[in-house]
Amino acid sequence: MTDPMASAEVTMEHVGGRTLRVARWNFDKVSEHPPILFFNGIGANIEAVAPLAAELDDRGFIMFDMPGIGQSPDPVIPYNAVTMCWIATRLLDRFGIDIVDVMGISWGGAMAQHFALQHGARTRRLVLIATTAGMIMVPGNLAALTKMANPRRYIDPEFMAKHFETLYGGALGNEMVADSKGIPSSKSGHMSRLTPPSPRGYMYQLLALLGWTSVPALPFLKKPTLIMMGDDDQIVPLINGKMLNSLIPNSELVTIAGGGHLFLLSHKDESVAAIRGHLDMPDDAEYSHAA
Repeated sequence: MTDPMASAEVTMEHVGGRTLRVARWNFDKVSEHPPILFFNGIGANIEAVAPLAAELDDRGFIMFDMPGIGQSPDPVIPYNAVTMCWIATRLLDRFGIDIVDVMGISWGGAMAQHFALQHGARTRRLVLIATTAGMIMVPGNLAALTKMANPRRYIDPEFMAKHFETLYGGALGNEMVADSKGIPSSKSGHMSRLTPPSPRGYMYQLLALLGWTSVPALPFLKKPTLIMMGDDDQIVPLINGKMLNSLIPNSELVTIAGGGHLFLLSHKDESVAAIRGHLDMPDDAEYSHAA
């Protein structure tokens, strides 16, 4: 399999007083589509979502490691959604990008919501994946949430193998052949793309959305929005997607049958098809329940 990072341009950028590791795909190509700005899940580095970026090869794709995550240096001071979304706009300015389609998964889905609300003039469409409205949410499996808060899942393959089903739910497609250590190949493939976050980076990322919720603002979010949820997600139950769908006027909810928290991996073709269908809709199209 081709390394999806092979086609990425990776640089260290100093923006808004922070140094961030940034990856860009397809910016050397002419495209009729705006680039995608992607916000990753908590503790996850660029490589975790690189396969999706490589799959969407007909448009630009940009994402960055949060401070203390991946290869971005540790944060000196804490940050929140407001400051990081502002820094993201400075990053877009650095590369001459005016308008983006915004995507985010899990923790990054909250950041994507905030970016679309705070910087609506720079947002065309929104894709929210396995995410919630913040502190006003229906929590998932307590055992999964407890393990989710432990960064050990990034550095200990045996811990991940033991608790993978509790953490992420759902089957990872048909790739369930165990490797020499007894870890299913698809899981070890995902693990191989992860770089452990620093303790400070992980803690600051947890704190960044403490007390945050988008609920009061979502009825005013008019951007066409695709909400994607797995019906076997142990971390972010499907009801959270239904809540987002009811609050965002021009939105559609797509449920991935049998999908856990990592359905972007386990149901890649289905997920990419839904994303393309949403992003490539005519600009004047609206979903049927739009206000």
